[in-house]
Amino acid sequence: MAREFTRVGVVGLGTMGAGIVEVFARNGVDVTAVEISDAALERGRVTLTGSTDRAVAKGKLAEADRDALLARVDFQVGLGALHDVDLVIEAVPEHLDLKQRIFAELDRVCKPDAILATNTSSLSVTEISVATTRPNQVIGIHFFNPAPVMKLVEVVRTVVTSAEVVADVEALCARLGKVDVTISDRAGFIANALLFGYLNHAVGMFEARYATREDIDAAMKLGCGLPMGPLALMDLIGLDTAYEILDTMYRRGGRDRRHAPAPLLKQMVTAGLLGRKSGRGFYTYERPGSPKVVPDEHTPVAAAAAHADGARVVAKVGVVGSGTMATGIIEVFAKAGYEVISVTRGAEKSAKVCEAVKTSLNKGVVRGKLAETDRDAALGRVTWSATLEHLADVDLVVEAVVEELSVKKALFASLDEICKPGVVLATTTSSLPVIDVAMATQRPADVIGLHFFNPAPIMPLVEIVRTIRTSAETSATARAVCATLGKTGVVCGDRSGFIVNALLFPYLNDAVKMLEASYSTADDIDHAMKLGCGYPMGPFELLDVVGLDVSLAIQRELYLELREPGFAPAPLLEHLVTAGYLGRKSGRGFRDHTNR
Repeated sequence: MAREFTRVGVVGLGTMGAGIVEVFARNGVDVTAVEISDAALERGRVTLTGSTDRAVAKGKLAEADRDALLARVDFQVGLGALHDVDLVIEAVPEHLDLKQRIFAELDRVCKPDAILATNTSSLSVTEISVATTRPNQVIGIHFFNPAPVMKLVEVVRTVVTSAEVVADVEALCARLGKVDVTISDRAGFIANALLFGYLNHAVGMFEARYATREDIDAAMKLGCGLPMGPLALMDLIGLDTAYEILDTMYRRGGRDRRHAPAPLLKQMVTAGLLGRKSGRGFYTYERPGSPKVVPDEHTPVAAAAAHADGARVVAKVGVVGSGTMATGIIEVFAKAGYEVISVTRGAEKSAKVCEAVKTSLNKGVVRGKLAETDRDAALGRVTWSATLEHLADVDLVVEAVVEELSVKKALFASLDEICKPGVVLATTTSSLPVIDVAMATQRPADVIGLHFFNPAPIMPLVEIVRTIRTSAETSATARAVCATLGKTGVVCGDRSGFIVNALLFPYLNDAVKMLEASYSTADDIDHAMKLGCGYPMGPFELLDVVGLDVSLAIQRELYLELREPGFAPAPLLEHLVTAGYLGRKSGRGFRDHTNR
């Protein structure tokens, strides 16, 4: 039978510590809340009362419950106050020597059967435990910020943590209404090991001026449905905290270069640009601690306006292709008021595309998202054709044919001969080099990538991909067109994966490597990223939806171009694809979909 915890102690009352105190007190557990000084104790008290007062104001906590919660908390200075607690959770800054000193003192002060827990997010629980004479009673209990809201707790056992201690802590998590994942002591555990490689990659992308901070953040929010962009999230976490986590993971996790903190990150920390807590990080905030971003000298509003001023006029658009992406793009342009010429190979395919567009528009009417008159007007703007010659007088051509470079190059060579001068030629490729397509023409300055996301009528993002030959006028035209379509256009260079795939798929690949190492289960890894990071889908759920073969192909392209060892496709992914386990489309991937 699981142990009953009647009183717990929390050491350190910063944002995380105060949140942990609130979690326990909300669930009827008495808490001894400890700080190093009266001033620090008062700051912790203010943090706790502020959080509970906000919960009352939002109707999420009754005043009587708030008062009862606060009455369960005993604020004390000094570790000596923890002599009678059943469990202590330490939540002080991420410095190993500091935590070891605290645990050595807790070992002396606390009763012999007390469990000593650390909330560390990156340090070795084992190294902390050996500062005590009871390492078998030391465990990691990693809450996520804000602790009262986030459902996930990572329970971290060392090689000597007793099974009884693990079971008692798992039962405690259930009592607190949390979802726990129990794992062994490895750098970054699950969530941070997957999250911070991705965040560091995004910082490197910004540092290299591959894309603006706004475009990187918008790409991941709109393209992947993430609650925050990576750079805004770094500001929320704190750049100093992020640096310490990355540095620890790099040193403890095999010195993977993807976890070596980006040089820019170290420079910003040294300069005191720590994110929200200091009032400035990647963004500038209204005041320290405020979530409100204010314009600063880096905000590219004026630059965007200047680009828009140089845009060419686009009234007629040609769309080449017959697949799902092509039909979606036709619908998007037609609904936005553009005259569209749809070109396919043969009358039969043209009829199929026409029917697909009609079906999609009719669904919009049935769902109340489109008026019948707007549907009819959109259909009236589309001309169906089976010959490229009908594109002779368009202002923009969007190619959406199969992802084969030879096919695209041949098509663009033909468009170069047919289209009038000044026409923007766009490819929707998601993986091929745009410059290779551009150089198949005699007008590479007019060629650009417009990477729509599927389904195009719904997804709000378009990646605008410039090559080193793309003119400023062509880029400005692409921006203006995306704005007219009601899409957010994010601009980046012509590099494998662009923004979204370059950041997303290495994260998915890291998850496969974690599973391959038997560190955790697919279900627990998915739980960790959904409940700990607010992701809409876990990595294995997403891999099965995207297709394991698609993921492998993209990861191979990233590895071939960037030559980063950490980007090498996980052998498990290679083996599953070879065995025909492709995800939902094959009925089997990381999970069995045959009966779903």
